[in-house]
Amino acid sequence: MRSLGRKSISASAQPRDLMQERELENTWTARVLTLYPDMFPGILGQSLTGKALKDRLWQMEVTDIRQFGLGKHRAVDDTPTGGGAGMVLRADVLDAAIASRPVVGPLIYLSPRGRRFDQAMAHNLAAGPGVTLLCGRFEGVDERIIESRQIIEVSLGDFILTGGELAAQAMIDATVRLLPNVLGNASSVEEESFSSGLLEHPQYTRPNDWGGRAVPPVLISGHHGKIAEWRRAQSEKLTQDRRPDLWAAYQARKDHEGS
Repeated sequence: MRSLGRKSISASAQPRDLMQERELENTWTARVLTLYPDMFPGILGQSLTGKALKDRLWQMEVTDIRQFGLGKHRAVDDTPTGGGAGMVLRADVLDAAIASRPVVGPLIYLSPRGRRFDQAMAHNLAAGPGVTLLCGRFEGVDERIIESRQIIEVSLGDFILTGGELAAQAMIDATVRLLPNVLGNASSVEEESFSSGLLEHPQYTRPNDWGGRAVPPVLISGHHGKIAEWRRAQSEKLTQDRRPDLWAAYQARKDHEGS
């Protein structure tokens, strides 16, 4: 087994204790900058991601932005220049928080105006050393920190959350499950939605007849070739009906590959 540069670590079932201070070298790392460090690992400490965290298949570092606040009240924000509602996170405070530890992988700010997060981005992040995620609050962050640090803005979708923490956990979950040995079954990743550019086909299990609804006969035929054809046809139909944007991209890619 390849050494991961393990130092002395005492296992714990407590989710917060799963997070280490860069205890492992050459291990995929999620560094999160947040005003609410107690939100982590959150749901990431449960199920498969939690088991993988405990097994040191990946690690998490959390930087408390408040620790770099100014004055006795550790102020981290101020009113928008030019007027307006809400508060804006200060560039000097955020810069100090970012500089307090090495940036791991790309530095990403969870922002509704950013590029849409997708499966391809998750694969790219999983292939690297990790990711550093800046969780915003209030009206956002001073634009100058984005410019000076060349921060990449990424969005989960066209909706607004109260902060970036939930979005950060979603991005980490989508990425960590792609890391080696986290799921345990590599074919699960290959067959799921978006991996081929299509939505996943319907899934069934026993009993074969439930409430008068029978499993499609082809799935219990034992004919693997026909099963594969049925699943592909179902994926194409679902994608065409439900996600015309994905279908158009899929068709364009097929036309390009065929040319």
